[in-house]
Amino acid sequence: MARTGRRPGNQDTREEILAAARQAFAERGYDGASIRQIATGAGVDPALVHHYFGTKDDLFLAALQVPIDPAKLLPEVLAPGPDGIGERLVRMFLGIWDSPVGTTAAAVLRSALSHDWSARMVRDFLTTQILRRVTKALDLDPKEAPLRTSLVASQTGGLALVRYIVRIEPLASAPAETVVAAVGPTVQRYLTGPLQ
Repeated sequence: MARTGRRPGNQDTREEILAAARQAFAERGYDGASIRQIATGAGVDPALVHHYFGTKDDLFLAALQVPIDPAKLLPEVLAPGPDGIGERLVRMFLGIWDSPVGTTAAAVLRSALSHDWSARMVRDFLTTQILRRVTKALDLDPKEAPLRTSLVASQTGGLALVRYIVRIEPLASAPAETVVAAVGPTVQRYLTGPLQ
């Protein structure tokens, strides 16, 4: 008798799940996509999605092919608390962009500038994987947190664009600590200072 229901995993299953995840995240965003919807799109049981990828966060990072996991990097930056957070965040940001991962980050940023799908994925990545973690760790006022964290994103996004994509001098070749000293206080103010 033929087995009914969803098919078991095979060598192509992982890629089919990733394709379904990319489509679901692009169409519905991170918050709107569910493991169950992704599993249905891939024609597998939700347990198989968890087997291959673990959590929704892990699946999202795999679907985007993000070479770093903010959940592993941010705790060290956030643990000391709000004092000095601006400089620590900028230092971490530059450390990522100045590493071999920076090449991938540059490609993703270029793609986000010209493709709606990429822009949505980058926006969801920043919102769900970084900004929400910062908001929670710093216990930001829920009424102010969206503005504060989007200001941080504007500062770091602009920094990435000018330093690594357009390469405007002298910022493009400035030592990292010079950039940290210049940009860190602005990020600090966005997170903990007055907004007016």
